Amino acid sequence: MKIKSVFAREILDSRGNPTVEVDLRTGSGGFGRDSSPSGASRGLHEAVELRDGGKRYDGKGVMKAVDNVNKIIGPAIYDMEVSPQEDIDNKMRELDGTPNLERLGGNAVTAVSMANLRAAASSRKMALYDFLGGSTLPIPLLNIINGGKHAGNGLSVQEFMIIPAKAGCYSDGLEASTEIYHELKNRLVRKYGRAARNVGDEGGFAPPMSKSREALDSIMESIEECGYSRIMGIGLDAAASSFYREKDEKYFMDGEYLDRGELIEYYGGLLEEYPLYSIEDPLFEEDFEGFAEFTKKYGNRVQVVGDDLTVTNPERVAKAVEMKAMNALLVKINQIGTVTQAREAADLVVKAGMQVVVSHRSGETDDSFISDFAVGIGASQIKIGAPARGERTAKYNRLLRIQEKVGKTYAKIW
Repeated sequence: MKIKSVFAREILDSRGNPTVEVDLRTGSGGFGRDSSPSGASRGLHEAVELRDGGKRYDGKGVMKAVDNVNKIIGPAIYDMEVSPQEDIDNKMRELDGTPNLERLGGNAVTAVSMANLRAAASSRKMALYDFLGGSTLPIPLLNIINGGKHAGNGLSVQEFMIIPAKAGCYSDGLEASTEIYHELKNRLVRKYGRAARNVGDEGGFAPPMSKSREALDSIMESIEECGYSRIMGIGLDAAASSFYREKDEKYFMDGEYLDRGELIEYYGGLLEEYPLYSIEDPLFEEDFEGFAEFTKKYGNRVQVVGDDLTVTNPERVAKAVEMKAMNALLVKINQIGTVTQAREAADLVVKAGMQVVVSHRSGETDDSFISDFAVGIGASQIKIGAPARGERTAKYNRLLRIQEKVGKTYAKIW
């Protein structure tokens, strides 16, 4: 199962920006095609996306990254065995020679890494999730109201999500969530006008709101109207770095400037009022101590997820685990650049008794790799976005097909 062909091309993501797609073939007929996503809210320590600069695509072209795959990575891994995966990933990191993949580009390396794993599964005539050894469907966290960097409204919080944690199975949870999504749309149109049905980058609605409780109340009313209060919780991706004012060490939340302690108390108030199951990045991404304080105070009541804090980097994840700065990890392969390191980060938190949430990015393609990956590594949850827009539904629909094969196995957490 040796690599016999590696070819990269430039394609468009869901924001109309270029990204890298890779085709990888083996001598035994295995084939993998995968593409690198792109985030709008990016952590400081993420792998570097290599962009061309200049006038073409407003400087966002990725032909340099494409050339690096076709002229450097491809020849270097030609005739290597597709498995074990770490051999390919380590070879690419060695070729790059930088901690954050700035030479070859994290977008180039990510696409090759995912395509290689898919080709390895294909060579054995296995589905990717089955090749990885998983069979349990993750609980979806569906972003249905967008704020922060994902929308043009006044909401500080980036994502307001619904979580069908207590549904009977994945497909039941998706059905309930989709009904709530449409009820919410009708409710927002009645209250704010037709413009409120416009959506943000991840398919969630972007109504003209400025207060978190406005969004939470609308979601709760929609859940209750649809009759799903028993099975549905709510999640927040605060993405607090986006509303942190480092100069003043203050957070601009809901029109007010709050210090760390005041923001923590603010979240505590929301926990009293709403069925919050999960809060992601509640504080600035460098504030490990603040995360630890928040987790100590509320971690027995809510899932505290590290994303910008940890950027799927095993070193930062290890620090967060040691400091008890979270109780769940968001895993984004393109944050760290390779499947191998993403799995290493996930393994660290699993060994510590924490949860794993596999995640998309705001700039996505129709690639459904993360659906298989989440099932394959036994992640308890997955973030894909709203149940709308083709780049999101491709992943939800892939999970429906996987359920047909493995049965109605469903993660149980809450």
